[in-house]
Amino acid sequence: MNMESRFEARDGTRPRLRRIVSGLSRSQQISLAALPLALLAGVVRFESRGAPAPAAPPPVTVTVASPLVRQVEEWDDYSGRFEASKSVEVRPRVSGAIVALHFTDGSIVHQGQLLFTIDPRPFVAALNEARAAAQGARSDLAIAETNYGRGLRLKDLAVSQSDVDQLRAKVQAAQAELAAADARVQSRALDVAFTQVRAPITGRISYRRIDPGNLVQGGGNGAEGTLLTTINALDPIYFTFDASEALFLKARRARESGAAQSAVEIKLQDEADYRWHGRLDFTDNGLDTHSGTIRLRAVVPNPTQFLTPGMFGNMRLSSGATTPALLVPDAAVQTDQARKVVLVAGRDGNVTPRPVVLGPVVDGLRVVRSGLTTADRVVIAGGQLVLPGAKAQIRPGKILPVPAAAAAAPAPVPLNGEATLIGN
Repeated sequence: MNMESRFEARDGTRPRLRRIVSGLSRSQQISLAALPLALLAGVVRFESRGAPAPAAPPPVTVTVASPLVRQVEEWDDYSGRFEASKSVEVRPRVSGAIVALHFTDGSIVHQGQLLFTIDPRPFVAALNEARAAAQGARSDLAIAETNYGRGLRLKDLAVSQSDVDQLRAKVQAAQAELAAADARVQSRALDVAFTQVRAPITGRISYRRIDPGNLVQGGGNGAEGTLLTTINALDPIYFTFDASEALFLKARRARESGAAQSAVEIKLQDEADYRWHGRLDFTDNGLDTHSGTIRLRAVVPNPTQFLTPGMFGNMRLSSGATTPALLVPDAAVQTDQARKVVLVAGRDGNVTPRPVVLGPVVDGLRVVRSGLTTADRVVIAGGQLVLPGAKAQIRPGKILPVPAAAAAAPAPVPLNGEATLIGN
């Protein structure tokens, strides 16, 4: 018998406790087991009763301002590419060997400028031969006219009417031969002139496809001539784009209502503002049934010839009318999954997200088409630090315009809660 058995035999306290616990219900047993934990929690609470509670963090300070109300011009956005207003493939009119080159690859050439020289010696020889043949035809005509005049004088004495008619026919034949000889002279003279290949238009020339010393095939006899180079006219330059049927109808109805000619503004990929201006000059005669779009074209002045065919550009087309609009800083717009929202502060300081429908950027500010009113207070600074629905400390701000010179510089981060409006 061990010590525990001897103790239990000597004192029956533990068996009695077991009998008492076993007689309790299940819930009473759980409560009895949790009693020590409750006692421990009470002791801890008593010990920490004098410690101060942690202070709550102060509310985030945000800057709010009412949306700016302005009369803005409506623009529709498009994408397109630049194209040459004229493009010419330079091909020779006569066949022969290239003996000289008179331009630099990629340079600006002017209409009539000499580009290539084809060996002119065979054509000069053919021209001299044609001129000699024309001189012989001229002599034959002179003899025929002399004989015809002599026959007319002797008609009543020794020459019959038949002989006079034959002499007249010889004169007419000699005149035809001379005309044909003169035409051959003109043709041979053109061949000599075609040995000098000149620029048909003013523009930027491509690289040479044929070096001096090579034989080229002329295109004057119906055969396609050898391609020597190409020239693109760049001033003015075309900008072509596709418009949807809805935007096409909008523009047509605006013109029918007497609106002014639509203005075109274009910016390149690395440009922040629309610095290229032009006008619409062509609308295709039908819509593409597969895509539901129609091709349009704008003419853009390009005096420095900086714009190059194939460049991509973003274009906006004015509708010719102005409308009142609400504008907010673009930085105040946030993305919530698939929708755009702005934070609006209530009178009690609670900040709530408000779904909005956005328009284009006008003078550096984002147009809000719907979702806001002039009485709303939009969070324009500090919105990244406050949770939606939380209470914030409100600081009033204002959306202010800035001079154009300041608009050209990078916009600083607003520290005083004032948003900037670019332009007037």
